[in-house]
Amino acid sequence: MKIAGIYSFNGGANAVKKKYSKELEEVEKVLANVETKGHKTKQSLEKTKREKILYSPRSLNAEISDGFLELGWEKKRVLCDYPTQYYSEGYERPRVSKGAFREMDFIKNKLGVEVQFGKYSFMVYNVCAKMTIFHNMGFIDVGIEIVPVKELAEDMSSGVSYFEQFVWDLEQRGVSDIDIPVLILGVAP
Repeated sequence: MKIAGIYSFNGGANAVKKKYSKELEEVEKVLANVETKGHKTKQSLEKTKREKILYSPRSLNAEISDGFLELGWEKKRVLCDYPTQYYSEGYERPRVSKGAFREMDFIKNKLGVEVQFGKYSFMVYNVCAKMTIFHNMGFIDVGIEIVPVKELAEDMSSGVSYFEQFVWDLEQRGVSDIDIPVLILGVAP
């Protein structure tokens, strides 16, 4: 797998290179070690891609995860204690789910990394919500988001977003005063 696109959100490229150059080298190493051909194992059942063999996001994620964990990166899970005091008067509260959580894929030295081969809404959520939450909790200072470029996404299930689309969304959205610096990496086979 190769890095085919680089986008700096809120100064993410400078922040990562300045303070996390060793960790960035590890991210690059993990990605370079992924042989994408071996992950083209998912037979499509979709109308538009019937019987086509696609890249398996689960398989790709598993290999990437193994690479990060071997280098000492850790997953971080925080439990969610959902508030109930905001329900309207007279509303009978449902039982709030126990065990709800948010998880950052990988953290090392306060650098958070998310790998997203799913729907476009999750990419925006990772950068504009989850990374801010983990920053506010003191777990990360800066983030890296790894997403497919269009070339890779075309050989995945329908609805998978891609780097080019994500960058457009972020540029149209702009930067908020609560956003942290995030380096967006677009990967290709």
